[in-house]
Amino acid sequence: MTPELCAAATKRAVLALGADFALHPASRERARGLGLTPWSLYVAGRAGVLGHDVRPDAVAAALGFVAPEAVRRGWEPTMVIGPRAVAELCLDEWCRWGSAAFAGVTGLDRLAALAERVVLAADPGAMPLFAAWRAMPVPDDRPGARLAVLLHLMREHRVGAQLLAVRSAGLRPVEALIAGPEGESGATAYGWEPPYPPRMPLLRRFVHADGVADRVVAQSLRDLTPGERAELVTFLKIAAAVAR
Repeated sequence: MTPELCAAATKRAVLALGADFALHPASRERARGLGLTPWSLYVAGRAGVLGHDVRPDAVAAALGFVAPEAVRRGWEPTMVIGPRAVAELCLDEWCRWGSAAFAGVTGLDRLAALAERVVLAADPGAMPLFAAWRAMPVPDDRPGARLAVLLHLMREHRVGAQLLAVRSAGLRPVEALIAGPEGESGATAYGWEPPYPPRMPLLRRFVHADGVADRVVAQSLRDLTPGERAELVTFLKIAAAVAR
């Protein structure tokens, strides 16, 4: 399996595993316990790693696909406890979630070892969220916890690659969401308001951008052998099914 094929084959599982955590009832309960909405937990849980004094417009630039006004609505309520504190709490929750979600996954240590090699090989250039999260120490060394953090890092790297690719293709973030698999519902979920651009004229550029993102992610997979890449694909699909 080539690095490019591996990048394309792992995309869905990597993105789905990140969404599984965000939608998990325990994550929503933690948000309520902090006096936050799940949306604030999502925004600060991803971008709070950048620090407390970051302005909402800079946060929106880092998140990329989220509408700036939606970022502001999620970011500003976290100032009471601090966005960085929210990110650290999310890191603890990822570890707790991973330990429970992946308890029954066969080959957990092997998957974590492969994912770690991918994460360490990834180039963080122009990906501030991935770079900031990779620099964070992992507070729990249990295999499931470690894997959850590595999957979060792989997801941030994939999203960062996608953002670079869609902008290079001349697409605005909202246009990329409209052209993507979720269409208008995806744009709505990320805070963009109608009227939306028509989808069909955007599809060619979106497909091209998706291929560029695969090539960016593929660079982090080159140190794996073809057999190890196939292992990674299989293990990630199993992990996604078990977690769900």
